[in-house]
Amino acid sequence: MKLHKLVFILFLSVCALSANAQTESQLRRKKEAIQREIEQLQKNLNKAASGKKLTLQQINAINAQIRLRQDKIGTINSEIKNLDGQISQNTNTVHTLQGQLGDLKKEYAAMIRFAQRNRNAYDKMMFIFAARDFNQAYKRIKYLQQFSQYRKKQAGYIENTQQELNGKIKILDRTLKEKSNLLKEQEREKEKLGKDKSEQAVTLKKLSKQESQFKQDIATRKKQQVQIDKAIRAAIQRAIEEARRKAAEEARRKAAEEARIAAANAKAANKPAPAATPVREKTTNELLTNDAGSAKLAAGFENNRGRLPYPVAGTITEHFGVHKVDQASMNNEGVNITASEGAAVRAVFDGEVLAVSSIYGKYVVIIMHGNYFTIYQNLRSASVSKGDKVSTRQTIGVLANTGDVAELHFEIMRGQTKLNPEAWISK
Repeated sequence: MKLHKLVFILFLSVCALSANAQTESQLRRKKEAIQREIEQLQKNLNKAASGKKLTLQQINAINAQIRLRQDKIGTINSEIKNLDGQISQNTNTVHTLQGQLGDLKKEYAAMIRFAQRNRNAYDKMMFIFAARDFNQAYKRIKYLQQFSQYRKKQAGYIENTQQELNGKIKILDRTLKEKSNLLKEQEREKEKLGKDKSEQAVTLKKLSKQESQFKQDIATRKKQQVQIDKAIRAAIQRAIEEARRKAAEEARRKAAEEARIAAANAKAANKPAPAATPVREKTTNELLTNDAGSAKLAAGFENNRGRLPYPVAGTITEHFGVHKVDQASMNNEGVNITASEGAAVRAVFDGEVLAVSSIYGKYVVIIMHGNYFTIYQNLRSASVSKGDKVSTRQTIGVLANTGDVAELHFEIMRGQTKLNPEAWISK
């Protein structure tokens, strides 16, 4: 029973360590990914620092860097918490193994003392011959054989338990060292976070000195975005009108066929032809998913909500919705993702290129996914054309620079309604 208990404890320990190792691996990957984003943002900020003019992209990049730094500290805290659990578990396992080892040694010592008392062959023979009959003598012979075998097994259990104990102690020491390193890393990140916040304060102070210029820049950006949005909505409206035309043609053809059949049936029955049934006008979403291919694309897009890939490898530096910086505010109807200049911009899902336009010297690509649309703004060049079929993660162009920072503006629409892309792309 003690052996079974020991095996069960070791089994639970191995299972728990396997689960912890998986969590530890996930946390490490997340931390490394955050660090890559921080480094990319820092490169962009270093590049932008040479300019005397402060831009909205710089402020957003600094704010994003602070958020990432806080996220990294949170990830380190999770790693430390995970290690604390491992340390506690390994400590308990070590204590259990030490107790089991002590019991095994006591039992083995008792067996050794018994063997010492009956160590010569004469005593064993007398023990066997003292039996009252042959059956009892046979049982005594088997007992002596089994006792010898059990003693050897017990010695093996002691050796294996000792090895397991030594292994657990080594793991415990290594885990304690890892925790110590993580605590040091946490302190370094907190120090860097303090520097980032100081830089943020300096930037906001600089902003107050350049307030009029900054407001003018935002006003210019708003004006440009209005023109881009107008072009996007016009392209989508054309797609809707084309879908409406096709649906109307299909409805007329179907109504004419039904009227012909009804007239023929009425004539055969010598009755007047029935009045035509009025056709219900379809909604925008129904028009855009009128055929099987479009309906399948829309359903696939919806089913991948929260799992769509990033359109570019970078960091979201401006979120969806209304933002206020100092006294200036603006409404972002998508997300801005800061990346390296010339980075590949990729389609987030299968679809058809609805439009490729050059506005203010930069390209805008619109991809249609049934009744959903994805919009990719601020491309230096586009590698697709109107009508092209694209697949998930296919490169559609390369990212351009905006002022001092390379930034993709990405939007998702359902019909003419703007959606928050962060609810659709993967975390």
